[in-house]
Amino acid sequence: MIKAIAIDDEILALKIIETFASKVEGINLEKTFHKQSDAEKYLRKFPVDLIFMDIQMPNKNGLDFYKSLSQDVKVIFTTAFSEYAVDAFDVNAIDYLVKPFSFDRFQKAVEKLALKSSTELQSQHLLIRADYKLHKIEFEDIKLIEGLDDYIQIHLKNASKITARSSMKNIVAKLPEKDFIRVHRSYILPIKAIKGIVNKNIHLEDFIIPVGETYKDDLKKIIGYY
Repeated sequence: MIKAIAIDDEILALKIIETFASKVEGINLEKTFHKQSDAEKYLRKFPVDLIFMDIQMPNKNGLDFYKSLSQDVKVIFTTAFSEYAVDAFDVNAIDYLVKPFSFDRFQKAVEKLALKSSTELQSQHLLIRADYKLHKIEFEDIKLIEGLDDYIQIHLKNASKITARSSMKNIVAKLPEKDFIRVHRSYILPIKAIKGIVNKNIHLEDFIIPVGETYKDDLKKIIGYY
């Protein structure tokens, strides 16, 4: 199920998206917003897969707002102005709907996302926004992921780190379950990197990580002992 929100300063435009979304299988429009600030607060707590986004809005251009998001979320722009199309696809928008758009056109845009998501499920990398750009991180290059309040820090094999605004819940959902495990509220590890467990601490090549009480049963199922 695709989790989505819509952002538009026109209430009627939000109602149209809400009506169209209710007719498309596989998508759940969880909330609509006419203020970008409210949407941003929501996204910090409740990650979604897709945003329907107007471009010309009172406070900030929709393109700039999308670029400022740290979450790896897809976007379909909905606007009355066709001149932003090139800029929209420069930020890898799924589609660009010019108002007034039909239900069929709306449905095709959502189907594009479903097709893209199916392809990405087979990928071997993580896409995440940090420092105002989109980073492509190969799963095999991740040494561990550390939670730091509202941020996560990805430790990489080349000794560099990428810090992004995201929740641990959001990031673990983007990782393959067969390769990664959350062992503590603040740590996600590659399973194959675990060398052993001593006194409730996991030993990796360069780190010693505590095992959280909440996660010990999951760890035991994966590696066979604890």
